[in-house]
Amino acid sequence: MRDAAQMPIVGMAGGGQLARMTQQAAIALGVSLRVLARSPGDSAAKVVSDARIGDDRALADLTAFAEGCEVVTFDHEHVPGPHIEAVAAAGVPCRPGADALRHAQDKLVMRERLSALGAPCPAFRHLPAATATADLAAFADEHGWPVVLKATRGGYDGKGVWVLREPDDALVERVLADGVDLMVEAHVPFRRELAALVARSPYGQGAAYPVVETVQENGVCVEVLAPAPDLDTDRAVAAERLALEIADKLGVTGLLAVELFETEDGLIVNELAMRPHNSGHWTIEGARTSQFEQHLRAVLDLPLGSTEPTARWTVMANVLGGDDPALYERMGHVMAHDPAVKVHLYGKDVRPGRKIGHVTAQGDDLAQTRSRARKAADYLRRGRKENP
Repeated sequence: MRDAAQMPIVGMAGGGQLARMTQQAAIALGVSLRVLARSPGDSAAKVVSDARIGDDRALADLTAFAEGCEVVTFDHEHVPGPHIEAVAAAGVPCRPGADALRHAQDKLVMRERLSALGAPCPAFRHLPAATATADLAAFADEHGWPVVLKATRGGYDGKGVWVLREPDDALVERVLADGVDLMVEAHVPFRRELAALVARSPYGQGAAYPVVETVQENGVCVEVLAPAPDLDTDRAVAAERLALEIADKLGVTGLLAVELFETEDGLIVNELAMRPHNSGHWTIEGARTSQFEQHLRAVLDLPLGSTEPTARWTVMANVLGGDDPALYERMGHVMAHDPAVKVHLYGKDVRPGRKIGHVTAQGDDLAQTRSRARKAADYLRRGRKENP
């Protein structure tokens, strides 16, 4: 039992960059952050003093890690639900809980629940292994080609997702041979992708950030524009309300990111994430309360902070790894060229295509702000020796 004079310990299972950036918010709040990382070289383990090394998918490691924590939360969706339930049964609240988190872990469960709630979703169907090829063909006959084949669990950043423009039995059989459970969805002809980020506390308080546009390349988010430009006010409000309603109906505590397709006719839910999210990194500089502070406030059941923007436009550009690992040298050039750009590096080994950081630019002109963010991120990746 924590002494009333002691500040709480928040345990975060996972040692990635989300936990790393949560540490910054914890310092300002006076909260102690404890992370469960796979290795001392993990992004968060390098900067969090109370880093425990273990496997968050092993019940013994998770239980030992949770002892003494006020609450346990997560920087990814891969902790098994029964383990989360066991930690909660032992007296340590887990936020979000296993019942809520299941909808971010299993795409089929998510689709079935959201459809039952009346949320806008694409047509979908489970593909049991025994009849997958025939069921896929029947679905395509009903809804047309192309279709989107998805692994029900484990996919992210374009992994576990295949757009099929015609029958490809060999691909289906190959994926099934790897033991992947599959579903199929109708292909959505969208105008652009949006994200609605909200927070909900156990008390039931909710807060919504401005809806943003996310720009994807090869299934990976490369840029976030906040707020989403030229988004109709009624549609923006509808997206925020939809995200808050989903958080309430699913019993989410903490942050919820609802990834959306904007179509000619309205909004379609694509994916859910119940943690700080790449689409919310802009909030570190771009909102009165960052998503990381907001998540801590929410899981500790503290009053939620203001989501008011700090600038007319904020653009976040992801830094993806290139062939040259000399980031520190290039960071100095970026800072000299544009002192107002904020650089966030994650302390990760550089590999081509890997998310190793992000940059944030703010301004009154969207085109100029976007150009500044893009140039800074591109320079950090490519390693040219002249000024960006």
